[in-house]
Amino acid sequence: MRQGGAGVENPAQLLAEVETLGGRLSMVRDRIGRVIFGQRDVVDLTLITLLAGGHVLLIGVPGLAKTKLVETLGIVLGLDDKRVQCTPDLMPADILGSEVLEEDETGRRSFRFIPGPVFCQLLMADEINRASPRTQSALLQAMQERRVSVAGHYHPLPQPFHVLATQNPLEQEGTYPLPEAQLDRFLMQVDVTYPDHDAERRMLVATTGIEDEAAVAVLNPTDLMAAQRLVRRIPVGESVVEGILDLVRSGRPETSELEEVRTHVAWGPGPRASQALMLAARARAVLDGRLSPSLDDVLALAKPVLKHRMALNFAARADGITLDDVIDRLCAPLR
Repeated sequence: MRQGGAGVENPAQLLAEVETLGGRLSMVRDRIGRVIFGQRDVVDLTLITLLAGGHVLLIGVPGLAKTKLVETLGIVLGLDDKRVQCTPDLMPADILGSEVLEEDETGRRSFRFIPGPVFCQLLMADEINRASPRTQSALLQAMQERRVSVAGHYHPLPQPFHVLATQNPLEQEGTYPLPEAQLDRFLMQVDVTYPDHDAERRMLVATTGIEDEAAVAVLNPTDLMAAQRLVRRIPVGESVVEGILDLVRSGRPETSELEEVRTHVAWGPGPRASQALMLAARARAVLDGRLSPSLDDVLALAKPVLKHRMALNFAARADGITLDDVIDRLCAPLR
């Protein structure tokens, strides 16, 4: 087994910590499930992203509770959450903050920094592809560096800091698609689909009455950061490490042995995809109360981790090939 952190862990103590955290995370899922109906996979993938310390891009049509999910996560995890509605005229200062000139009683003038909405622990960037490239870059720099630079001064962001960005896959007029290098900053891309019949029925009854189910706090920011540290201590077996490497490297047309990849993929996932898949697999194991991830975790997370880190060429699109098809082919040797 490979160790996730420095030094040798006590397996019994580590297992006890994982089981304890798994029990608390089960309560988190239960509380979120009372407010968000029919999106269990989306909730789990979002929790995995937060446990791994990353950011998530939610792709879905309006009305699928993406905003409600962020609000509920903020309450259940005890995080300070804020929301930014991205529009073409949104400026970087509207998100990061700005300096204002003030004059005190003696007539002395000085600049004071007024923090923007990015100074929170859970930020929802609604329809991020409607923001201009300049504003997107400012937000994504904050996501990567966990700090912002205004007037030559760095201001650290609160810890933990996570961004849940959304995109509408239907309406693309007046949008600015995120460049590939910026998409790579998101740990996962999660497709939000319609709830099934039973879930939508429960939602219909529960949300149109006099009282709605209210979310309650289960964890706090300190608990979440402790969970993130625990995730990195989880041991990973050699077979899982090699499986991740084989999966990611086989998706690169320059080095892949798969004819489908060399023929249909324009560019493949980089090393950050391997890191994301490793962390996400560890986090998925912890979410289920398991001490170590398996290849099943890798297979379950392959699409949300890889879809936004790969692109098809024109020949693939002309032949009706999708990224889901390509990733299924990449996963086949691991099944």
